[in-house]
Amino acid sequence: MEKIKFSPLGEKTFLISFLLGTSLLLLFWITKAEFLVILGFYYVVIAVVVNLLITLYELMEFLSDISEKKRNGNSVLLLLLNIPVTFLYLTLFFNFC
Repeated sequence: MEKIKFSPLGEKTFLISFLLGTSLLLLFWITKAEFLVILGFYYVVIAVVVNLLITLYELMEFLSDISEKKRNGNSVLLLLLNIPVTFLYLTLFFNFC
């Protein structure tokens, strides 16, 4: 079975966004520190912009480069996975805090 390949930029962007968001949410649940709510809000806004820019870049690469299509296409899908994760975290935050 072939391993799924991602572009390094897309994979790193996904991992950083996912891990930082998860860490902020868990840290808030543990400490209940109010400043983490504000920090989390700014993080979500910045992460949306950065992920959108990287996703658009990966999509342009996917549509223009024949040799690496699969890798960039997989990265686009991986980055889009951050959207439902964000909505899940926001739902958990608003329902349980």
